[in-house]
Amino acid sequence: MTATATMPADARLSFPRLIRSEWIKLRSIRSTVWCYGVLVVLTIAMAVLLGALVNQDGATLPTDQANAQIVNINTAGVTITALVVGVLGVLIITGEYGTGQIRSTFTADPGRIGVVLAKAFVLALTTFLVSAVSTWIGVVVSTALQAANNVHPDLGDPAVVLPILGSSVYVTLLALLAYGIGLLVRSSAGGIAITLGILLVLPVILSIFFSLTNAQWIVDVTNLLPSQAGGQLFAYAAPGAPAAQSGLVLNGWGGFGVLAAEVVVVGALAMTAARSRDV
Repeated sequence: MTATATMPADARLSFPRLIRSEWIKLRSIRSTVWCYGVLVVLTIAMAVLLGALVNQDGATLPTDQANAQIVNINTAGVTITALVVGVLGVLIITGEYGTGQIRSTFTADPGRIGVVLAKAFVLALTTFLVSAVSTWIGVVVSTALQAANNVHPDLGDPAVVLPILGSSVYVTLLALLAYGIGLLVRSSAGGIAITLGILLVLPVILSIFFSLTNAQWIVDVTNLLPSQAGGQLFAYAAPGAPAAQSGLVLNGWGGFGVLAAEVVVVGALAMTAARSRDV
């Protein structure tokens, strides 16, 4: 005689329960601690170092230049931290495939979409909060250091607040893009290689082609790459400054739209693949 186990209706995993489960997983993985630790240290260290060294001669700067300087100081490390969260975004999903834990994860949520979205939500929220807190700590410290060098930016100016906030949005979107790539390829090495290739290698290749052909469309394509489009999120734009570039020109909102669309497209393809193939 055999007994059949049934799951109570109230024991089914709701989305909040999936989020709680993914949060436990995220904070229990050593790669998460290391990656976020590197992000915090690099962000604050770069801000402190540049805040102490820039404008040491004490020359008085107009407010607009002071604003640009404080933005540049506190976003100088974003290119490096973006690579760190890119690696984390891949590992957060491929690690489960590598250990086989993904079978248990998808067994708990047979539809798979809920757990994929819950993992993305936890990754995005944690990345944004860690980045934003460390960035604004850097802003406070570097502003104090720059004040000693006779630089007094207006931290309440939207031209300062938006790019500083945009740097955290940028690394968050890159983490989600890498997460989607990792879900598609299901390989840590492959996902990291593709992510770093998109961020580092592809812009160099297009730059070489442009130097050989001088074709404007190559510049336009380059501006649509995640690193270039997302870079507009933390670029300081002086109020009333005209665009000096020909061809396709993106501002902060345009760069956000392009990068967000790329994240959505890759994520949709990844979720479709996750539902249709075996683990």
